[in-house]
Amino acid sequence: GSASVWYEAAGTLVTLSTTPTAVKAAAKCYVELIVHESDNNVKLVVLDKLIKLQSEHKHDLTLQQELSMDVLRILTSTDIEVRRKTLDFLMSLISLRNVKDVVSLLKKEVIKTYSNTDKDQNTKTYQQLLVKALHQCGVKFPITAEIVVPILMDFLAEGNEKAAESVLEFVREAVTRFENLQPSIIQKLLNSLPSIKSISVLHAGLWILGEYCSTEEQIRNMVDVVLESVGELPIVDTEIRESTKDEQETTSTVVVTSRVTADGTYATQSALSTITNHSEDKPQLRTFLLDGEFFLGAALATALTKLALRYKQVCSDVCARNKLTAQSMLILASIMHLGKSSLPKKPISDDDVDWLSLCIRVLNDGSPVLVSIFTRACRQSLQDMIGTLDLSKLQLSEDEKNIVKTDVDALINFSHILTNVADGQAVDELELSLLQATEGSKKKENDISTTALSKVYQLTGFSDPIYAEAYINVNQYDIVLDVLVVNQTPDTLQNLTLELATLGDLKLVDKPSPITLAGNDFCNTKAQVKVASTETGIIFGNIVYDVSGVSGDKSCVVLNDIHIDIMDYIVPATCTDTEFRKMWAEFEWENKVSVQSNITDMNQYLDHILKSTNMCCLTPKQALEGDCGFLAANLYAKSVFGEDALANISIEQLSDSGALTGHIRIRAKSQGMALSLGDKITHSQKKEAGA
Repeated sequence: GSASVWYEAAGTLVTLSTTPTAVKAAAKCYVELIVHESDNNVKLVVLDKLIKLQSEHKHDLTLQQELSMDVLRILTSTDIEVRRKTLDFLMSLISLRNVKDVVSLLKKEVIKTYSNTDKDQNTKTYQQLLVKALHQCGVKFPITAEIVVPILMDFLAEGNEKAAESVLEFVREAVTRFENLQPSIIQKLLNSLPSIKSISVLHAGLWILGEYCSTEEQIRNMVDVVLESVGELPIVDTEIRESTKDEQETTSTVVVTSRVTADGTYATQSALSTITNHSEDKPQLRTFLLDGEFFLGAALATALTKLALRYKQVCSDVCARNKLTAQSMLILASIMHLGKSSLPKKPISDDDVDWLSLCIRVLNDGSPVLVSIFTRACRQSLQDMIGTLDLSKLQLSEDEKNIVKTDVDALINFSHILTNVADGQAVDELELSLLQATEGSKKKENDISTTALSKVYQLTGFSDPIYAEAYINVNQYDIVLDVLVVNQTPDTLQNLTLELATLGDLKLVDKPSPITLAGNDFCNTKAQVKVASTETGIIFGNIVYDVSGVSGDKSCVVLNDIHIDIMDYIVPATCTDTEFRKMWAEFEWENKVSVQSNITDMNQYLDHILKSTNMCCLTPKQALEGDCGFLAANLYAKSVFGEDALANISIEQLSDSGALTGHIRIRAKSQGMALSLGDKITHSQKKEAGA
């Protein structure tokens, strides 16, 4: 049958019946449509319908289990947005009953990406999404961690840097949470370390190994791997010796060729060809240091210092302890000497020199305070950070739960004898009337009488021959203008036409047809406008008409402009700190807004900005507590069109006046998004100042 008939039939079925059988049939129908439909836009629309259906029946565990296996079939789609939304939806369906089956199927998807020889951008993005999904499975259900860890560790040697960074983020969390898996994770990471080709991945891997190598064998193996990766020491002397050897082994040959000149004559051309007998390839870590990546050297210094200090605590052999400490100090001194020489492509920074010097001093002196910081405080900070993230996720999940709780002794309402229905629940008319009689009628903030009137725009003046006003109904991707037109003259108006035009990423879909309006009569006409992106759009136009019985040009009434509020398309969203930093570096459009407000409390000002921009604060509440005179927070929101909006608030409270000063930096992929959010913040500040 027709796909549209299937879609409508499934929607009608769950409208008429909410029995588990009907819901399962509708869900399977939606899945079949998504799998077999070729249009990706249709896939996304039906997938949204499926997600909404699941959210309305989230307490049906049998449906969750069956639906999770059906949803995995959607991953056969090649569109990355469909895969992204499918994996996010799948994570909400996972339970203890089906997590092993889901992980095994995700493992097969990972193997498919390995075998794919054409590693385009979509494949790399899909790998990153699979890593994120397996990460969530491993953390949420520890029984799957033993299966997930070996799968993800294979990504470290792959060329997909983003996926490898996500893997190390999971590894860092896994070694903290699951102590029984620490030995196997450390060993796999040690084996993978020489093959890592990304600087950021290698940096994170060194930190994890330096923090969690705790036994004598692990520490010795780690130092041996570092010595192998750095190469022969000292670095500067070895490199000078090798360069001299290469110069001596350089051979030159003269190549003679014949050329035809422009006038047709022959000419002889000689070329000197130099062949250098290069020495064997340098180790990966040594190559990075010679390229001037000394921040990696600072990370290596931190790891070696932690290992040497911990080795003193676990090893009883004094000679072995001194040997490992001396090896660590030799590596650090060689890196510092290399940075100050002319061999690397970029010189070492002063910060890296100071850190390397501090690590050497700690290894030499063994200050109890610094030893405690290196061996205990770093790990405690990581545990506190992970605990804070867990708490924020728990609060977010609690906010998303809309469970209707009923007391044991509450009355049972029979829906067949109730007439009024509000918020999805039947209301007893008698009880409601008694409540209104005793307490009065309480107006809700979201009552239709206030929300509808707030979206009515006056288009003409009261003294104009035609009075017009428009009610704007904003849907997800379009705007419907319901325009009321009133003829304030006694004449009949013919060919009355509402002519509209748009500015920005707005497109007029259908043009209102001409109408005839009798004297002192009114009518309603509608116009539909498609919205393409989250930018401030303007709708403008006029009304033209002919007066019955009067010859001449058409009369015209110019309409007031309608400014579309971008807040109707922006919703709060969350992302990880890594994703935020990545997007912040990639987005090229930035808008800087100065803070000008009468609010003197920094947290209150932050709440004001969050309310006026529909953004979500990514900075944990624990980091915003206290009174230190300044505040910095990261904000994030997402539009219904998939556009990301980032913001950073940096404000300070002046000691003398108590006023707030600072800036709000907004970054987005499109210029319109950044400018529109900046205008919204500026407008909210002016409105608050004038209040």
